[in-house]
Amino acid sequence: MSAEELLRLDGVSAGHDGTAVVHEVDLVVRTGQIVALIGSNGAGKSTTLLTISGILPLMGGSITLFGTRSAPRRRSSNAEVWRRARLGLAHVPEDRGLFNELTAMENLRLGQPRRGGGRSLEQVLEWFPQLTGVLGRRAGLLSGGEQQMLAMARALLSDPPLLLVDELSLGLAPMVVEQLLEVLRTIASETGTGILVVEQHVQLVLDIADRAALMRQGRILFDGTAAELKQRPELLESGYLGD
Repeated sequence: MSAEELLRLDGVSAGHDGTAVVHEVDLVVRTGQIVALIGSNGAGKSTTLLTISGILPLMGGSITLFGTRSAPRRRSSNAEVWRRARLGLAHVPEDRGLFNELTAMENLRLGQPRRGGGRSLEQVLEWFPQLTGVLGRRAGLLSGGEQQMLAMARALLSDPPLLLVDELSLGLAPMVVEQLLEVLRTIASETGTGILVVEQHVQLVLDIADRAALMRQGRILFDGTAAELKQRPELLESGYLGD
């Protein structure tokens, strides 16, 4: 029996100010699966994630999130962003979205569901034990690695069925990136959370991902298993450097 389908993109086109930069993208994320979305800068990866979250309007195609289908619309709306979050979508943006003047603990409290449920703080800190010693420190004073851990921990407090992580490695040392990717693998395997991650450390992310989608100029160049893509260096080269 195949894992439950959490997210499906069918022919998705999206962009900014009425100009499409993502064209006819098809993508699926299932329960407990990590899908790596990779490609050069400007390939359309972040635009794809922002469209899934409802921050950018869907210009063409459809997005099916937890069985609920969204059709194209002219503009984004805060109501749509909140609706998708309530359905169970969590998004760690490229800038991490932290409140720098608040402490790490205060940032975490903002991620706890108001009506109960979700995960306990103790559960989440088991994945990120490095945060336990800095909970009283302002988020803006944390290291880059600690900030990324905090952003991910806050997102996970709501126990989301689907987690989007954009540019996980931005500004981080490869050793820290490898550690965080291993945490994502643990979370997906232990909880069944589906994870769509944008990452520039290609070999590192392919080591922990189940599937990979390679984007180039707003289109999917490859969609298959991570193991298969690792065996096709010429395709990776084409995706990043062109033919």
